[in-house]
Amino acid sequence: MKKIFTKLAFTVLGLGSVFTFAQKSDLGAWYMYFGNNKISKKLNWHNEIQYRNFDAVGDLEQLLIRTGVGYDLTENNNNVLLGYGFILSQPYVNGEKKENIEHRIFQQFITKQKFGRFNLQHRYRLEERFLEDDFRMRFRYMLGFNIPITQKEMLPKTLYASVYNEIFLHFDSPVFDRNRVYGALGYVINKNMRIEAGYMNQIQENRNRGQIQIGFYNNIPFTKN
Repeated sequence: MKKIFTKLAFTVLGLGSVFTFAQKSDLGAWYMYFGNNKISKKLNWHNEIQYRNFDAVGDLEQLLIRTGVGYDLTENNNNVLLGYGFILSQPYVNGEKKENIEHRIFQQFITKQKFGRFNLQHRYRLEERFLEDDFRMRFRYMLGFNIPITQKEMLPKTLYASVYNEIFLHFDSPVFDRNRVYGALGYVINKNMRIEAGYMNQIQENRNRGQIQIGFYNNIPFTKN
């Protein structure tokens, strides 16, 4: 498994470097942990940490921590969730690094579908963003696909492809905030854990930037129900 993940990471890093050079944009890296753990038959605890870098090595761009509690409207699907996020950002302003802190409340709805090998996920998210000198609201919609490659289902020891597109819209002007397009290869470790290494291109009004993304997903339940 370690060898497979290493190959995935180096492949994605190589592709990301090519794409970034072609687009003349700087390349960053996001290292991510996602937890979605069952508390009961209907309730789940969402938890995540994302460590985002400007240069893929150690120049912190953003530290993002999210948590929340969700409820399945149907069995293992149609999840509504209320969550909180803490975001520490360190952008460069006129060549000097600044620090900003944001507190974020969010509500989301996730529904999943399956068509043959295609595992689809729709995520609708509303965010209330409490910045140091401002308050903003934003809507996000993400459409994602997981497609098993080496087996017909997302079973343990399966290599799979993952893609998504997510659009961000402000409630005030300008309405368009950003759009993210992502592609990756992943590996199912067991029924509760998987890893991914991918490349994401983020398009904003005046900027187009590439990001290497490495993620670990943990769905170990806290209940046997």
